Order: sequence, then C-alpha cells, then structure tokens
Amino acid sequence: MHPILFRIPLPGFLGGGALPVYAYGVMLGLSLVVGWYLTLGLAEKDGLDRETFANCYVVTAISALIAARLLYVVTNLDEFTGFAQVFEVRSGGMVAYGGFLGGFAGSWAYLRWKGMPLIPWADVAVPSLASGLMITRVGCYLYGCDFGRPLSETAPAVLKKLGTFPKWTDMDQAVGSPAWEQHVNDGRIDIGAATSLPVHPTQIYESAVGLGLLVFLLWARKHQKFRGQIFLYFAFFYGAARFALEFLRDDRERGDIPPALAPYILFPICLALFGAAYSYGIAGIVKQRSLRIATQVAAFIPAVYAMVAFRPEAFQVVSWVKLSTSQFIGLTSGIAAAIGFAILHRNALQNPVAAMALPKLPEPQTEAEADEEPKPDPKKADKKPEKKKESAAAAASTSTTKAKRRRAEGPAKKPKTKAREEKDEEPAVDRDREET
Repeated sequence: MHPILFRIPLPGFLGGGALPVYAYGVMLGLSLVVGWYLTLGLAEKDGLDRETFANCYVVTAISALIAARLLYVVTNLDEFTGFAQVFEVRSGGMVAYGGFLGGFAGSWAYLRWKGMPLIPWADVAVPSLASGLMITRVGCYLYGCDFGRPLSETAPAVLKKLGTFPKWTDMDQAVGSPAWEQHVNDGRIDIGAATSLPVHPTQIYESAVGLGLLVFLLWARKHQKFRGQIFLYFAFFYGAARFALEFLRDDRERGDIPPALAPYILFPICLALFGAAYSYGIAGIVKQRSLRIATQVAAFIPAVYAMVAFRPEAFQVVSWVKLSTSQFIGLTSGIAAAIGFAILHRNALQNPVAAMALPKLPEPQTEAEADEEPKPDPKKADKKPEKKKESAAAAASTSTTKAKRRRAEGPAKKPKTKAREEKDEEPAVDRDREET
C-alpha cells in the first residue's frame, strides 16, 4: 500500500523538509478532472448549454465535498477533539453518500436559481459519479481505509494478498493502516505484526461497482426512453450494491440507524423491499414478458438467502443489529428511485416525444444582434414636445370659436320641464273661462 505517493521538498524559507502528497487526495482530484470532461461532453452531446452546466458542475463538486466531509464528521464525532480537525481531509474521512446527496442539493439549488430543470442535468452528471466512485476507491485502497471483514482460511490466495494491509513505516503521525490498528486494538494480532489479517478488499469491490455502473449507464443512454432514466438507474442500482457491500465492511467509521432487530429479520425485510421496488419500478422497462417475470423473481432471491444465512442455530444467543448509515440511505434512495422510475416510464409510454424533450433555453444575444436593435431617433424625440404644444394651441383656438358662436346666438333657451309641457297643452276653453 502507498498512502503517500511522493513527497515534495520544501525550501529553507518554508521550514525545509518535505510535503507529503497523499494517495487519496490525488485520486480525489483526478476524479474531479475526469468527471468535468465526462459531464460536459455528455451535456454538449445532449444539446445542453455548456457554460451553464460548467458552472453547475463547480457548484455540485464543492457542495459534494462539503457534504461528504460533514456526514463523516457527524457519524464519527468521537474522533474529533478540535474544530481544526474537521478540515484535515488529506488522507480521507469522507462518506460517498454524503457527497452524492450534497451534490444533488447543490445542483438543485443552482439550477433553480437559473430557472432550469434538474432532470436533464442529473442524467448527464451521474456517469461522472460512477467514474468518481471507481477512482476514489482506489485512493481508499492505497490508504487502507474502508476495509472489509477478515477472510476465511479457504479464501483464494490472490484475495488474501490484496486484502493484507501493512504497518506503516513512512507516515508522520499514524503507526499503521486502519485495518492494522483495528486488529491490534481488538487483540487479533500483536503490535509487532507487520501486517493486518487478510480482509475483504472492499475498496476494490466498490471500485469495480463504479466501473460496472459507468459502462451500464453509458450503454443505457443509447436506449434512453425518458429524461431522468439514467439518474434513477444509478440511484437504485448503487443503493442495492452499497447495501450488499456493507455486509462485508468491517471498519467502525460508518455510523448506524435504529431500530435494532435480529439480523435474520432486519436484513431479509430490507432485501425484500429492494426486490419489491425493482419489480414495481425498474422491471417495467423490460419489454419481453417472460424475461421481465424472471428478473422480478430473481430480485427476491437475496432476501430468501439472507433469511437462511442469518438464521440462528438452536439455542444460540442472537445479537441484534442496526443498519449502517449507508445501508439506510441506500435503501430509502433505492425505493424512491424505483417509484419515480415507474411514474416517468408510465408517462413515457403515453407520450414518448414529450418524455425525451429538452427544455428550450434562451439563446444568448450576440454583439451583432445587439447593434441591430432600433435606437431612439433624437430628431423624433425633439419633435414630440412641439407636437404637444401644437395640439394644445389648436384646442385653445377651437374653444374660443365656440364661445363667440354662443354669444352671437343669444342666451340659451332652457329646456322645458314636464310641468311646463303639460301647462302648454291645457285646452283653450279653460283659459277663456279664467279670462271671463
């Protein structure tokens, strides 16, 4: 293992010595660079605005790093004695699911601010999550963190060699790899042992999961039926894979979520929920009916196997267990992804064209178009007040003419009221009587 890839000599005015460059930090930086080119290349291929999504990638990466570190800190508070230790991430100390959730939240906030939908961005961004998983887990392996349970004596020799972590001799602070330290503290090996017990190299397992997901997602893009499909594929299948890998993990920096139940009850229930989620949501994309039914039946096999594997022997004392933080997040996100998949796929069957439609973005205005915009004419602007003055003078002359005409015609006759009209219509006989 090589937790420190190399050291950079420092000049005398900086204190001399050498600055260690950690393997995990190098792999983390490499994953960000690969993710940048992969995401923007896919965005451009889908016809999305490159500049907007380039800015979104930066926001996503920063929020993902912050959230990944915060989730680690929250689940391992007993490791930190000072606030400054929170920022010491050169050798690891991040949770992958924290990064995924933080990146999702950062993307949503930025795109909402820009008035753009999240789903098209999510589809082009998740392949970079798979590539990042593949690369960063190599950094975890070189450092020795995130290791697995001890291997059995009958395990293959190659697996034992890959899963053996040494006692460090070139590190500044720690005295051994995390696996070596845990085995010494548990009394499984003596402090003079040169290596840890052979354990499952779960870092390599998860790196292989990342590679497999990357290949699958890029293939699925060629057969995509609706926007959001690639993102939901990743959320479901990584959730299921991470849930299973947690059975082999043995490091104690993962945290747990209640309730505590017997393992032959808790784990089969959770795996059955994964099977039901797949049958309801993801399986609908399989067109051939017989193949679809076969995959739905196969989705429940892990639950049945767990029920048998974790069943206690007669009169055996059963120790209750809890889900790890990653298992809980993987289960809940997987179920949510399957439900969302079912809804969007149903809509795609009803309207395939709308399901693959992209939002229309406002095209940026070029300098030539800006120059062609009509500009206000200063001559016309000067003539407007004159027109107002002319219309006012015309109105004044018209009112004067009307006044002269009224004076020439004499006083205006008052309109007859109804009473006067009736008086004028009285018969002449009555007026003659009054005169007599």
